Amino acid sequence: MTSYLQDKQLTIALSGEIDHHSARETMETIGGKIDTYLPALCILDFRDVTFMDSSGIAIVINAVRRMREIGGKIRLQNIPAQPYKVLEAAGMAKLIEIPERSGT
Repeated sequence: MTSYLQDKQLTIALSGEIDHHSARETMETIGGKIDTYLPALCILDFRDVTFMDSSGIAIVINAVRRMREIGGKIRLQNIPAQPYKVLEAAGMAKLIEIPERSGT
């Protein structure tokens, strides 16, 4: 996972498999970055995520809560087909805007 901050916008690039083995550490890392930088917008970039199970839902929900606590917003971007299906099946569009898939 890599991240960078520019103009109160924190972008976190997730990669690899997001499952129960990596979820806790990923949540703690994202939460720590949000607490450290207090961004107005946090972007979770899923471009390099190869697999995601329901643990990914917990990561997104945790990030949404953290950002709401500090009065910020969150955005998801570059979501591959498999993680997109997991987010869609879980009804995450009710909680956060999920961008339309392009070229599915």
